Amino acid sequence: MKSNYKRIGDCIRLVDERNVNLNVTTLLGLSITKEFIPSVANTIGTDFKNYKIIRKKQFACSTMQVRRDKKMPVALLQDYDEAIISAAYPVFEVVDTEMILPEYLMMWFSRSEFDREACFYAIGGVRGSIEWEDFCNMQLPVPSIDEQKEIINKHKILLDRIKVNNLFIQKLEETVQTIYKQWFIDFEFPNQLGNPYKSSGGKMKFNPILNTEIPKGWEVKSFTDVVKVGGGGTPDTTIDTYWNGGIPFFTPGDVSESYYCLETEKSVSKLGLRNSSTKLYPKNTVFVTARGTVGAIALAGTEMTMNQSCYALMGDNQYYIHQLTIATIRSLKKQASGAVFNALIVKDFAEQNVVHPPKDIENSFQNIVRGLYNAIYLKVELNKLLSSTVKLLLSKLATTRGKNIEIL
Repeated sequence: MKSNYKRIGDCIRLVDERNVNLNVTTLLGLSITKEFIPSVANTIGTDFKNYKIIRKKQFACSTMQVRRDKKMPVALLQDYDEAIISAAYPVFEVVDTEMILPEYLMMWFSRSEFDREACFYAIGGVRGSIEWEDFCNMQLPVPSIDEQKEIINKHKILLDRIKVNNLFIQKLEETVQTIYKQWFIDFEFPNQLGNPYKSSGGKMKFNPILNTEIPKGWEVKSFTDVVKVGGGGTPDTTIDTYWNGGIPFFTPGDVSESYYCLETEKSVSKLGLRNSSTKLYPKNTVFVTARGTVGAIALAGTEMTMNQSCYALMGDNQYYIHQLTIATIRSLKKQASGAVFNALIVKDFAEQNVVHPPKDIENSFQNIVRGLYNAIYLKVELNKLLSSTVKLLLSKLATTRGKNIEIL
């Protein structure tokens, strides 16, 4: 063992405090992304006396199915003073905070290299689980407390910047959706004098298909008459030369919380593109997932291909198409309330009637929101760079050189 390396088991101890008096009511779950999340489990009739209490700066983990998930879920409780979790999760804490800080230990658990090592040990476990003894025998470098604090501070700065950017992205997205609603749902787009159309006495006409009034000169069309729907495909996975060629390959798993998808888990080669039914779609193509997580939407942040579990939606004005798609998917989900919404087919889109404006109105909307979409894209791109710096910082923990990484 290197001189500054220690066993995880020498740094932590198990804690088993039960909620016998039912004093703690906040119930949390543990996610695959190494976070505590509010539990969505059905707890009717559940006896919480046997649930474990976890307190601030304590950890919980799952040792089950690590090999299958290729991750070992571990999380540090920081946002609550106390909570309860399932008795199936081991709870532990740092033995000596003068030796190792909980935040530093959590950074180590966040490394992809840690997950790979955990997967290695899980090979011999029951159902791909990792034994507690093997977990405790894993090692990590433990620099001085001052070095740990410096590394933790850099990590926090990066995460805070990402969080601030995400809040800004959310506000920009909300602004775009507000403009879309004003124009195409409330019909308060600017008239020739720049005043809100409907409330300024703009002429309306009754549409029998929608059983409501729409602006004069507007039409009701099938979604597929307004939007071109394209498909995808998957190159032969047994031919290595078809893959890892740098062309992004979008699948439902690549959907993110923000509008744009800038990178994908998998990529294909030019050879794979030529020898399969997948197509290369331009930046700002709207992708909609048709299977798995049905109805998730993403904008291509660069040229991308996609698999057969998605649709590519295109038109003359992609920002308008994007917002129209969001509204249409929302309507489809509302119609499916109480029914199983487990797949999307082209017929589902074709059966959706949408109010379609004249081309000059559509063009004006595109021009007005272009700056907002560009700002969203730039913030997502910046977060991608910041996330890469976080990964670099975590990877350098093994050499304790994380303190030498410059913050952007």
